[in-house]
This record gives sequence, C-alpha cells and structure tokens, in this order.
Amino acid sequence: MPDADRAAAWPALIQGGMGVGVSGWRLARAVAATGQLGVVSGTALDVTLARRLQRGDPGGHLRRALARFPVPEVAERVLGRYFVPGGTGEGVPYRPVPRLGLRAHRARDELAVVANFAEVFLAKEGHDGPVGVNYLEKIQLATPAAAYGALLAGVDYVLVGAGIPAELPRLLDDLAGHRPARISVAVSGGEGHTAGLDPVALLGRRLTPLPRPRLLAIVSSHVLAAYLARSPATRPDGFVVETPVAGGHSAPPRGRPVLDAAGEPVYGPRDEPDLGKLAALGLPFWLAGGYGTPGGLERARAAGAQGVQVGSAFALCRESGLDPRLRRGLRERAAAGGLRVRNDPRASPTGFPFKVAEVPGTLSEDAVYRERPRLCDLGYLRTPYQRADGSVGYRCPAEPVDVLVRKGRPAEEAEERRCLCNGLLAAVGLGQHRADGYAEPPLLTLGQDAAFLDGLPDDHCAADVVARILLGARV
Repeated sequence: MPDADRAAAWPALIQGGMGVGVSGWRLARAVAATGQLGVVSGTALDVTLARRLQRGDPGGHLRRALARFPVPEVAERVLGRYFVPGGTGEGVPYRPVPRLGLRAHRARDELAVVANFAEVFLAKEGHDGPVGVNYLEKIQLATPAAAYGALLAGVDYVLVGAGIPAELPRLLDDLAGHRPARISVAVSGGEGHTAGLDPVALLGRRLTPLPRPRLLAIVSSHVLAAYLARSPATRPDGFVVETPVAGGHSAPPRGRPVLDAAGEPVYGPRDEPDLGKLAALGLPFWLAGGYGTPGGLERARAAGAQGVQVGSAFALCRESGLDPRLRRGLRERAAAGGLRVRNDPRASPTGFPFKVAEVPGTLSEDAVYRERPRLCDLGYLRTPYQRADGSVGYRCPAEPVDVLVRKGRPAEEAEERRCLCNGLLAAVGLGQHRADGYAEPPLLTLGQDAAFLDGLPDDHCAADVVARILLGARV
C-alpha cells in the first residue's frame, strides 16, 4: 500500500482497551462500526469467557463465536469444561481456570486462544471497521496464546503497553505464519526463561497464513519510543503516548520518587514526552490521557499526532462492560464534580501507580480493603522468581503476607496492595463468590480528567463519544 494510502487508513480515534472486560466486544464493535478503531481488552479473557459460559452465555453470543473457531474440537473442549446450560445458581462459586505459568499446559492454552478468538470475532461482526486488542507486556506468560487467538479472528491491530514490547514484532510475524513463537519472561534471580506457543501442535493442523496485524506500542516517553524504533526487529507500526492522567496503570515518575500532600506521585518536566522527537521518528502516534474532547484532537494534531486515544468517556458509555449500577454511579459522581480518582502508588501489586476511583463499597475504601481476606487465586500479576534450588516459583504482593515473606520478600511490600485481578472482574459483574458466602468487592479505575463528560448526553453511547471528539475535525 502506498504511504499516502496507509496514512489515510490510520484512525483519528482509538478507543482505549480498558480494565478486565470494560472494553469488551460490544464496545469495540460499536466504535469500529463508526470507522474508528475499536479495541477489546485482552487482559484475563480466559477467565471472563469461562465465567460467562458458567452463567449460561445469555444471548448465545459466545457459543455463536465458538462455532466459528477454525478447529471445532478445541472449542468444544472449552465448552465442555465451562458451559452450564441455564447458568449456575446465584452465589455459586465459579470454576477456576488454569493459572499462568512457565510449564506447558494444553487446557490453559486452548482456553486462552479460544477466548481471544471469541472476543475479537464478536467485535468484528457486522461491520467493516478496524478492531484491535490491548495486552499488558508485563503479563508475558499470557501473550503468545492470547495473541494467537486474536490473530485467528482477524484482529487488525495489537496494542501493547505496561512494559517494553521489543519482542512483539517477531512474535506476531511467527504467529501469523503459524510458526512456533516465544518471548522472554522476566524471572527474578534467573535468566533465559521464555513462554511460547506452537500453533500446529496446539490445533493439530497447519492453517493458511494469517494477515499480520499492525502493532502499536503504548509508551510514556520519547526515549522508549526511540529505543523501539531503532531496529526493524523491535520497531512497531506506531505509538500511543499516554500521559500520567490516563486511567489504569501509569509509568512512575523518572528519578527519585516524590509524593505530594495527598500521597500521589509528583510528575515533572522529565516525565513529559518530547513530541517533536516522537514526530521525527517517522511513525504515526496518538496521544492519550486528557485528550477526550474536540479540542483535544485538535491539540494532538497540532503537535504532529495522527490522533488520540480515549478511554474514560467510553468506559462510562452504554456499551461499556462495567456493571451498569457502578457505571451509572461513576457517571453521576463525575457529572456532579464529586468523583475523585487517586493515582495510588501502592494499590497495584505491580508497583506501578494505578488510578483508583474513590467510590463507596469498593476496594478504594480502607474498610472494604481491610475486610477482604488476602488471597491470590487468579494470579495474572504474579511475578516468577527463582528459588534457591533453581526451580521457579510465583509471588504477588497482594497474597497473604506470611506467604509473601516465605517467598523471600519483606512484609512491607504487601502494605496497601489491592487484588486487581478479583477487583476488576467484580467491576464487570464477574466477581467470585466464595464458598463461605464472601463476595469479591469491585475496584474501579478511570482517568483523572473528567472534562470528557462535558457535552455528552445522559446515558451516552459510544457513537456519541466518537461524534463529539471528531466534531469540527477533519477525519
């Protein structure tokens, strides 16, 4: 495709891939149907699929998608393990899914591949717009199988943040050709570890080559962008540049950490990306965090950006995967000016600052956090470490303190850490109900700039957000 045609094909607006299930297939499909880039969150799709199947798959959407999986017997095994006709009873605990790990696990890989296929398939259904999937580089153990499932469904873009996605170009090349694909996995105290997938061995047959999606690296600095762009082996097709006010995780400030009077990280000039240097790399980029307005798109383009990525306005729209009650409450608080979103340096087990919306009854409240029994039964944010005997273990600062200490970490590392995995699942109505009757409370995240609501109707839809952001802009 000639360069001019490729540039014309880039979207002006990217819908952010938010949370666990917030940016689900309904939201991504609604945005893509407008011609802009709709994005599904690829985080923990294995557990969201498994739990929705256990709820009986209302509407039959997941079963419709799985009926189109290219190797039927694989999808049928997943359905056999998790689908419950009519759904489980209220308060019945969900069946667990295999946790991420370095050891090969066929059922785990099948579930991840099928889940990502289903989500992207449904997002692409019924329109010709572009659809992307968002992954966290930090969750390295999940990426090969998850990405392969998305490619099987014809995903157009893969967006990766929360790390340095230097190996993703090669991974996508290999997966598109159904070749065995691997990426490095960081193991504390060890080296040389990888996670991978052999598509032919998993599916039992070799399929025809797949289109290779465009790769967008999510970064917070021009330094990282320049590092990735320096070589064809690491170069993405473009960048999304997030400012510290964007929702979810954000990069910590550069240099010695400093907290303000409210206990939030202080960002300074060193944390501001040099947009001139970004533009000089010659790759398209989009700006995210505080750009969810018509003026934001104009500012981004004036700085040389192709467009903007917007999250929070979509997180609060009708097609969002957020629990409707929680979504309405967030919107009402934000519209009234009473919503505070704290950039909490301690909440996330990753050690990265994480935006926590302060809402009664959620894990943002200290009393709710203290009441929750500490456990790590999902483990997406666990980090591998090498034991004294050379074997690999896994630990998470949100697990029981004594367990973390036995694994070689200080007790203070666990202070104030929230279980993001369970909290974010509860936010989309898929929280676990324990055998003793305890129900997981939600954790809500949002961007810190609430100006995105100005001018939007009550109970707005995704198309309202797209129309408002593109208002007056040449697309």
